[in-house]
Amino acid sequence: MHLRRLWLSDFRSYGSADVAFAPGLTAVVGDNGQGKSNLLEAVAYLATLSSFRGAPTEALVRSGRPTAVVRAEIVRDDRELLVEAEIVPGGRSRLQVNRQRVQRSRDLLGALRVSVFAPDDLALVKAGPAGRRRFLDDTLVALSPKNDELRSEVDRVLRQRNALLKQAAGRLSDEVALTLDVWDAKLADAGTRLGARRVDLLGALAPYLARAYADLAGEAVEVGAEYESSWWGSEAGLAGTLAAARDEELRRRVTLVGPHRDEVAFSIGGLPARTHASQGEQRSLALALRLAAHRLVSDATGTPPVLLLDDVFSE
Repeated sequence: MHLRRLWLSDFRSYGSADVAFAPGLTAVVGDNGQGKSNLLEAVAYLATLSSFRGAPTEALVRSGRPTAVVRAEIVRDDRELLVEAEIVPGGRSRLQVNRQRVQRSRDLLGALRVSVFAPDDLALVKAGPAGRRRFLDDTLVALSPKNDELRSEVDRVLRQRNALLKQAAGRLSDEVALTLDVWDAKLADAGTRLGARRVDLLGALAPYLARAYADLAGEAVEVGAEYESSWWGSEAGLAGTLAAARDEELRRRVTLVGPHRDEVAFSIGGLPARTHASQGEQRSLALALRLAAHRLVSDATGTPPVLLLDDVFSE
């Protein structure tokens, strides 16, 4: 896979840009604030339709402009592809493949795959669970763009369910109960499927993670990854756990159980990495996670993703 050319219009600090890339290694150099990370972020956006820095779409569009456009020419398996995303602040990106509009994100996702290594990767180990869930879900999408539809379905159901809980204002009328039953069934179905894919992914990643960490540490060390959930593996399952939590959710006006609340617990030598590992061990684990995902996607798809290394001389 080769990213041959990149065009930007009103993306971040760029009014316009047209950059050609030769095969092999490309080093983007410049002073601070010159847009080096923005360039990598634009490339990654075409692969994931999101910012690897966690920025909202509003932040990706140049100040004062209505939209931003990211377009790339990709060579893959001796085939040329032209992909484009027009980023609409607060809305859904308008997508094109070979100058034809596509409605589904999966029709563009997979055209370009990337593996991003960034200074903030330490947060995969040290910060809260949201980043770890995103790491799993992004890897699932890299393996198969269809997984983006499942992730989007879960997000959509959660938005609707949370809106209903807020609207109910703590009162369970017959109408609210019936509507909650509908959303519970949808969340139980989609959420269980997403949870299952995350668990399967952790199993597939395990040997890659062990090898990558051993390569970095210089010795074989037991590295663990456990999926932690209040509902996964329970007898009641997600549907039963939602039913049991209904009163509390009505009181707090938010969905309290589901894949959006799950955690991935990493360990090194049998001890929790987040609280017991040294700073150096945590850095090695974060890098090993990125390497493991890169190698897994490479083997599973037969095409190594484009490597994006942001600020390679940082810690």
